[in-house]
Amino acid sequence: MDEAEKIVTEAIRALDDRKGVDIVKIDLREITNCFCSFFVICHGTSNSHVSGLADNVYEKVHDVLGEKPTHIEGMNQASWVLLDYGDTIVHVFQKEQRDYYQLEKFWADAKMTKIEENISTSYGRQ
Repeated sequence: MDEAEKIVTEAIRALDDRKGVDIVKIDLREITNCFCSFFVICHGTSNSHVSGLADNVYEKVHDVLGEKPTHIEGMNQASWVLLDYGDTIVHVFQKEQRDYYQLEKFWADAKMTKIEENISTSYGRQ
């Protein structure tokens, strides 16, 4: 498993731990000239939930892998927070913004995996 895949796994765990809604992994590696390898997308139910989801991703990825995002965008408004880890970008939306921007439809030609709730065991936790 390469570093980007490890970040994806930890980000998904972190989002699931804090009840992220409709978590999706988009594998962009087969897309020609794409700027990254993966998107992880979910939404929260309020500004504080979105902020808490993004904080948990930051903390878990740093604690487990020692990685920090190169850039974070949107924490002040917490309607769309982006954590940029280079080859992996994590998007945490409020539902209205997610519905408006429709990243899943924009990248529809990429391999998309919907993550089931409470996936901790399938992602390596017992």
